[in-house]
Formats: sequence, C-alpha cells, structure tokens
Amino acid sequence: MTWRWRYETANGGEVTDRPLPREVFPSQADAESWLGENWRDLLESGVEQVALLDEDRVEYTGLALRPE
Repeated sequence: MTWRWRYETANGGEVTDRPLPREVFPSQADAESWLGENWRDLLESGVEQVALLDEDRVEYTGLALRPE
C-alpha cells in the first residue's frame, strides 16, 4: 500500500499547474500526520481541498483545508 494526497480546487478539480509536494506514505496515519503539519502551506499554494488515495483507490475526498 502506498498513500498519497491529491490536491484539489474548491470544485474538486485536481491542481496540476504548480509545483506541490508529491509525497508517498507507507500508511494512512503517516499521510494524515503529514497533512496536519503542512495544510497551511498547501492552502497558501492554492490548494482548497484534498483527497486521500491508497494506490488508485480513493479513501476519501473533499477534505477542505480552509478553516470554517
């Protein structure tokens, strides 16, 4: 299993037009911990929400980075 984040716009489109971290994680917990430490930088880079993928399977999507 390899876990990674897909970076998305507010409408759910994938953000591919800028350099963003392309980390791969051995576990879901590692991926979620990394996001907890880096979500502010991602938001500043124009990422509005993320999806967590396990290989090509979507674990969950639509996780907003902007505090409500």
